[in-house]
Amino acid sequence: MPAPTALQRGPQALADEMTPDTAQPMAGNDDMTITTSTTHTAIDAPETVLLPAPTADEEAMQIDSKTSLFAPEKASTRRLKVEDRKVRIPPHRLTPLKAAWPKIYPPLVEHLKLQVRMNVSKKTVELRTSSLTTDTGALQKGVDFITAFTLGFDPDDAIALLRLDDLYIETFEIKDVKMLGGEHMGRAVGRIAGKDGKTKYAIENASRTRVVLADTKVHILGGFQNIHVAREAIVSLILGSPPGKVYGNLRTVAGRMKERF
Repeated sequence: MPAPTALQRGPQALADEMTPDTAQPMAGNDDMTITTSTTHTAIDAPETVLLPAPTADEEAMQIDSKTSLFAPEKASTRRLKVEDRKVRIPPHRLTPLKAAWPKIYPPLVEHLKLQVRMNVSKKTVELRTSSLTTDTGALQKGVDFITAFTLGFDPDDAIALLRLDDLYIETFEIKDVKMLGGEHMGRAVGRIAGKDGKTKYAIENASRTRVVLADTKVHILGGFQNIHVAREAIVSLILGSPPGKVYGNLRTVAGRMKERF
């Protein structure tokens, strides 16, 4: 190791000193000289490897890193599977269906892209998919829409089934809650409807649902939690609870629902 005070030489000068410019003779032997050869032996070229010619399928699946890893898909020659459903119309809903038909078929044709017709002789509404139908659940939504109308719901309310996915229809009979007969059954229906339908409207507005009273059956249209609220209120009325108490419970539940949303 050189002393700290030693004279340092630049790297270029040190390299020139260590690299011999010419061949120097070795001491004690004048005949022997060391020469530096700059010739190199040629490296043998690798042997040529013959590969099999690519087939037509391999050429079609040629990888292109800039576009795609697969060849474009060929046009499908399969035929479109057409599905159809029939919804039977009750006799007492056939006349309202004819009156409201201009409101019923446009959403099915324009929104769901279905083919629909009313078969008067068989008293059914026939639905069928077409080549323009894109939604896989369009046929079932159309059937639910027609079914809601046959149960007694207004077309403006039933059309929500086509636009929202979290709406359901629940049906139960008054006899499922309590066995009633004769005048007691009529009183139970009267308690649910109220004077001029005020009780039914109060239940609908508080629970954000739609309620249909069809003889001894009750149909409720709405979301899952909303249907539960409306059903509890109707069951309380069937069991004989005073309407005032039911109204109070509905106000409490409605306030909680507003705070939640």
